[in-house]
This record gives sequence, C-alpha cells and structure tokens, in this order.
Amino acid sequence: MKKCIRFLRFCLFGLLGLVALGCVLFGYFIYSPAPEVPQLSGALTKNSIEVGGLKRTYLTYVPRGLAKGAPLVMVMHGSGENGARIRTETGYEFERLADEHGFAVVYPDSTTLDWNACGKNGDSSVNGRDVDDVGFLTGIADKFIGEIGVDPDRVFATGVSAGGFMSIRLALEAPSRFRAVAAVSANVPAPENFKCKPAGLGTSVMIMNGTKDPIVPFDGGESNFLGLFYNNVRSSRESGQYFADLGKIAGTPTTNQVSVADGVGIERTLWRNDSKVEVELVAIQGGGHGMPQQYYRRPRLLGPSPMAPDGPAMIWAFFARQRP
Repeated sequence: MKKCIRFLRFCLFGLLGLVALGCVLFGYFIYSPAPEVPQLSGALTKNSIEVGGLKRTYLTYVPRGLAKGAPLVMVMHGSGENGARIRTETGYEFERLADEHGFAVVYPDSTTLDWNACGKNGDSSVNGRDVDDVGFLTGIADKFIGEIGVDPDRVFATGVSAGGFMSIRLALEAPSRFRAVAAVSANVPAPENFKCKPAGLGTSVMIMNGTKDPIVPFDGGESNFLGLFYNNVRSSRESGQYFADLGKIAGTPTTNQVSVADGVGIERTLWRNDSKVEVELVAIQGGGHGMPQQYYRRPRLLGPSPMAPDGPAMIWAFFARQRP
C-alpha cells in the first residue's frame, strides 16, 4: 500500500513538474501580452458580405469625420488567426495612422486556416472548392467605394505571413483594384509551386522581410512552420526582381543602409523608373517573422522581434506616395 502511495505521489509530482515546465516554455516561446488599446476617434465594427455562397466577415475601423475620397487599407492576418488578432499584433497602429492621416482600415477574416494565395499547398478550400479570397477582398473594396466613398484609385492591402502571401496574389490578379500592396514575412512562391495568373501591370509592391525569419527564409527555399504548411519560395531579392520585371522596371535598383533604434539596421532596395509602378524590398537585418512595430513584442518562437523599424508607418508612407 505504501509503495502504491509513493508511486502515485511520484506520478503527481512528475505531472505537476511537466505542467510547470510547459507553462514556462509557453511563457518564454509563445506568450506575448496584448498592447493597451489606444484612444481612437472612430469605432470598430464587425461586418459581413456573401461571396461564392459563403458568409465572409471582417472588422472595420473608420475615423470620425472621415472625408469622402479617403484611402482604404486592408490588413490581413496570418495562418490560423483572424482580423482581431492581426489588429492586436500590429499594435493597433494602422488605426493610429488612420486617425492621423485620414483613411479607413479593414481587417478581413479568412474562411479556412490559410488564405488562398499563390502557393499550391495549404488549407484553402471548403467542401472541396477553392475559396474565392480575391473576390472577397475586392468585394469589400467595392462595398467601401460605394457606401462610404473611399477613393477607388487608393485602395491598398498589406498582410503578415499568410496575409503577406495573399497580398502578393492581389498584386498579381487584382491590380486594377489594389493600387499597391505590402507583403510582410512573405516571398513569391517558387515556379514549381506557383498557381497564380498575373492579370497585368499597375500595382506597386513593398516586400518587408526579416533576414533571420525561421518560417519564410529570406534567401528562399522551403517555407514551413514546425514542419507544417510547407511551400517553396523565391528569395526576397528574387521576389522584388520578379515584380520589377512584371512592372517593366529596367535597370539596377538603388540600395541604401539605414540604422534604426536598438542596433537594428534595415537595407532598402528600390526599383523605380518614370512609371507609376515601383517595387521596394525592406530587409530587416536580424529580424524574425512578423511586422516590426513599437507596441507588441512577437513570440520568441517566431525569431528575433525588434521593436523597430516602425513597420506600419513605413508601409503607410509607401502607400501614400503612390500616384493614381
């Protein structure tokens, strides 16, 4: 009997030890506290639209007194997340910028684990049919143009990870609706893994990637998370050149190094000519997976998480300089 009690006690302490270890590992590698919600002029609302027989949902932020003809910025989340999550992970900064510069913000929700981007692998179908995410996102834009009068020539999209890959698809297949996109922690899929059908010219593209991203390799190769969701991708430099070639931007790009806070550096490579299309690659030296900003520190599981540069502000500056 005593041996049985000692054995049960040993098992109990062992179990408690494993739980404690799990909590420590979770706290160190995964947990990151949400930033404080700032004082904002407008209200966040939840909305829906039906596309392809599916009810699709999204969050909307419109600053108080937003004038007609204002821009629209869509912000897309990563795999397994939703619009509310990317709102938190970007530190509510797009809403802060919206109040300051006067634009509307949309945080759309994917239907499946992933967005239906250009890679051939991933969870992007319902009942055996591919989800029409391009139709969903262009449908939201058309709704905003018709209902609150945003500028049809200043509709922009950005996203992180899976949302970044979806931004790339919008640049390729919906250039007439999206004037510019910013893909964060995402590269153009490798040729053997590429299913998109480019529709033409007209969209400016920013690619913002960390050089120490453990999920989407900066130098190209297999993109995966813990051995899951794998896709082969081009390097960040090759991705920038891909869009420069698509936009018929000839010549050698300009490159400059910039030092930012906390010893973090960025290298900016810009392809530009006399046209309205430009391509910019922002390499965050030593950065991991995700959009850098000052309000939210990303989980350590995603690699180094510098609080600089100010990713959302850089993305908005890129969007703001695009000419209709």
